[in-house]
Parts: sequence; structure tokens; C-alpha cells
Amino acid sequence: MLQVQGYKNLQEIQEGATTIIYRGIREQDQKPVIIKILKHEYPSLEAITRLKHEYEITKNLERAGIIKPFSLENHQNGLALILEDFGGQSLQELISLGKVKIVDFLNLAIQLASSLAYLHENNIIHKDIKPENLIVNPETGTIKITDFSIASRLSRESPTISNPNLLEGTLAYMSPEQTGRMNRCLDYRTDFYSLGVTFYEMLVGQLPFQSTDPLELIHCHIAKTPTPPHELNPEIPLVIS
Repeated sequence: MLQVQGYKNLQEIQEGATTIIYRGIREQDQKPVIIKILKHEYPSLEAITRLKHEYEITKNLERAGIIKPFSLENHQNGLALILEDFGGQSLQELISLGKVKIVDFLNLAIQLASSLAYLHENNIIHKDIKPENLIVNPETGTIKITDFSIASRLSRESPTISNPNLLEGTLAYMSPEQTGRMNRCLDYRTDFYSLGVTFYEMLVGQLPFQSTDPLELIHCHIAKTPTPPHELNPEIPLVIS
């Protein structure tokens, strides 16, 4: 069982390629926290740098819709990022239970758009907006953005073409310009594209483009138009679709 000095009752809630996320209690004040640690016993310099970057880019953000980092602490051969725990779960878990009701969708959508606007006003591009990185408390209806490990603190950047399996972000939600396969600079609008894909999935319960082939997904985002949501779910008003 994992032990992190100063924390107790640790329960694993998510495992990724390079990190594991736990829920626990901070002993000094009995405050519930989320603890994000590096997965490997001897983590790479890149993994350590990303965790440091995530803390640095969010530590001064004061916004209810952004998960607040409390501290970055040494843990074994790596680091542990300590984050606020407001009793939420990933939006992906909520979607897996069925399509989100229109009134609930609108409440969450307005919060997310407002939080993204705040990030962009501070010259931060998240670059990985997707349901797994959006934490919602079903009881309060509050939703917050998390995982800033690949976020950029600039108004725009110029992505380069690379192997689809090495791209930063998640292809199913990624804007065409973020793939580096369009002659366009990357700016804040990439987050709104990913948010749109997320909204689509919330409303109809599936992604606009479904493929396991990375190059096919990239092609779909660049060249294809998804089926309008109201054609898949007649309950969705045309103006929202």
C-alpha cells in the first residue's frame, strides 16, 4: 500500500501512463486532498518536469472552476502534487452512466466556457480538454478543470508535424491545428474545439468521430463534418445542436 508522508487513508482513483492519482486526508488539518504521484520508481526527467510545470502554471490561478494545487512535495525518487478535493468525479464517469440532461448540460457548459475564458485571459492554453480532465460534483453541479501537464503559458505557438502516436493531447478531442498538419498557429481556440467535442459527447453519449486509427482520426477532424447532435438525439433543441 502506498504511503506518502503527512497523508493517510490513500485510495487509488485513477492510473495513467506516467502518473497515479489517489484520494486521501492531509494529517495536519484533516483536509481531503487529491495526490498525483509519478508512477515509476525512477521517473524520467520529462515526467518530473511535467509535474513541476503543472504546479507552476496553476499555483497562482484564483478561479473556482480550476482545481487548486496546494503544494508540490518530494516523494521517494520523484514528486507528489497535492490538489484540492471537492468531492468530484471525472465527467467521463458521469457520461458513462448515460447522456447528460439538457438542463444539467447547460449548467456545466456555461461554467466550463467561463473557466476557459479565464485561462485564456491569463495567456494559458490547456491543450487537453476532455471529460477525463474535467471534474464534476454531481450533488452541487460544480465542474472544474484539471491536469495542466501540457498546458502552455503563451497566446499562441507553432506546432510541428510528428508521429500521431507522439502528439501531446488526446486525438479524439484534438483540434486540426494542434496536430501540426495545418499551416496555422495554435492559439486559445484549440481549447474551444476540444470543449465542443466534449459537449458533443455529453449530449449524445458518443464522440463525433470514432476510430482507433490515429491518422484516420486526424483526417476526420480536418476534413469531415460530424452528424448533428439533434439527428442522433431528437430531444436536443436545434439551437443547442
